[in-house]
Parts: sequence; structure tokens; C-alpha cells
Amino acid sequence: MPFQNNLHYICVLIYEELVDLTMDVVITYVNGLDPLWQKDYEKATNIPILEKRFRDWGTLRYLLRGIEVNMPFVRNVYLVVARESQVPEWVNRDTVNIVLHKEIIPEEFLPTFNCNPIELHIHRIKGLEEQYVYFNDDVFPLQPCKPTDFFVDGKGQLGMSHHLFAFDMFKKICRNSDRVARKALGLKPSLAFLRPQHVCTPMIKSECEELYRLAEDDIRASITTTRKASNISQYVFLNYMYLKGKLENHRLSKRHFSLGITSIEKLRRFITNPDKRFTCTNDVQLSHERFEELRTVLIESFEQLLPNKSKYENEL
Repeated sequence: MPFQNNLHYICVLIYEELVDLTMDVVITYVNGLDPLWQKDYEKATNIPILEKRFRDWGTLRYLLRGIEVNMPFVRNVYLVVARESQVPEWVNRDTVNIVLHKEIIPEEFLPTFNCNPIELHIHRIKGLEEQYVYFNDDVFPLQPCKPTDFFVDGKGQLGMSHHLFAFDMFKKICRNSDRVARKALGLKPSLAFLRPQHVCTPMIKSECEELYRLAEDDIRASITTTRKASNISQYVFLNYMYLKGKLENHRLSKRHFSLGITSIEKLRRFITNPDKRFTCTNDVQLSHERFEELRTVLIESFEQLLPNKSKYENEL
């Protein structure tokens, strides 16, 4: 395995040199156990913390290890957090660029405990590459990737599907995002709305900037402190790119696990011997006992697949 990884790394570097395909990675991260962050949440919302949405599984280091091992063409890694206290002590700040919400999100929308306004402003990170890949912290690269898995001839590569019905909050946000993207392009609303594949997403900075300028009023009007069905998500950028011909419908190789219903043994087998390039371990409402059981299995499995510390980790 080490020889295969080294060979892959060399081949990717040669390819990168020939075609100049480099990109950055942006990761959004929340540690719901941070007491300072919890105080901010309670003060801003006056409602109990939604444990499911802000639970820390302790797997961020394996996302970073997966990037180093399987995406060696990545130039910079940015970790977007609400405050300094959110950054794990083990993160190597010499190799991970820390971005605070206040550096990219307008002051009037802070603090925020809603992923949507955070993702809508990622393109404002100072020094960000034109091409970048956005990760939620529950998506992991498990097999070697190529730059062309994400971008080909300046176009993003991602699965796109059409949907008619929007009964739940997530689908309603998808529909809102589709309508705003079409409006920005001067297109009529469609009965069916686009839904991008739920995985890491290839983004083009200039396209995000252009859409934001065209749809700024709609975007700003949609922003709320916590997630609501009236929101617009980062899918507005992906839909805009797709409808403009700047993103092609090619699905990334991925296995999705909804942790509330998945078999622990299936989860363990897949992570330790993956047959897809990515996995998404989607958090759902769980008992504390089930959460601890799954968390242990995840960490043990990732540790077996990616046992070596990455350059993104301090030597503690």
C-alpha cells in the first residue's frame, strides 16, 4: 500500500506539472462541545442546541489525512470556523489556514449557526484559488483521486439530478437555490429543480463571485441565524455553473451512510476496504449510547485505513 500511494503521488505531480491543475480545499467545521461556542449559540438563539447538527465525531483529522494521501495535488487547505476556540489543538496552523466567519461573512449576519450563510461566503476567502473543492467535515476521500475527478477543461465535475417535489426543509432549500440561479441567468422557473450530488463539491471562484453579484439581494434576504426552509444554499452556485455550462454532470464515486440506520459492520468493512473514492457519514438523531458506539467504530476504521499523521497535524 505505501508503494502504491507513493507511485500515485508521483504520477499526480507529473500530471499536475503538465496540465497545471491545482486547486485548494475548503472545509467547514463546528465543534459543538466548545463551551464558548455554546454560550454564543444560546445568547443568539434562545433555543436549546440541536445536538445532532453540531456534534463532534472526532474525525476531522482523517479528512485531512485523506486529503494528503489521496489528493496530493491540493495546494492550500482552509478550515472555516466560528471562533478561535473551535480550532482543535492538534491542527498544524503552518499547513492549515484558519478562516474565521467574521473574515468572510458580513457583520450583520453574525453570529451564525446556519451552514447556508457560511457556505454562501466561502468564495470570499482571501487568497483562495480559482478552482477549489468544498468539503463538509463528514465527507472523506478514501481512495486516490485525480484533478480531473473535479475539473476538466475548466469545468466542474459533479452529479446533478432533477426533482419535482420538495416536502422537507432540505429539498425546499434546494428548490429555492435553483430558482435564484435561474433568475440570475434570466431563465424562467422550472417545475423540476436541480439537486447537486451530496459529496464534496468543485467550485469556481469567479463564477461564485458573479452569481453573488447578480443575486445579492435574494441571497441576503434569505439569510437566517439558524437553518430555515426559506434559505438558499451553496447549491445556488453549482446550479448556476451547471446551467451556464461551467459544470458537467459526472457523478463522483461515493458511498453514503446514514448513521441512524447503517449496519456497524458494513460501515467498518467499507471504510477499512473502500471500493468508492468518497464516503459521507451523515449524522442523524441518535441516542448517546449509539453515538458513542458509532464514533468508536468510525475512528478505529479510519485509523486502520489512514494510520499515519499528516502534515496538517501537530506532533503532540
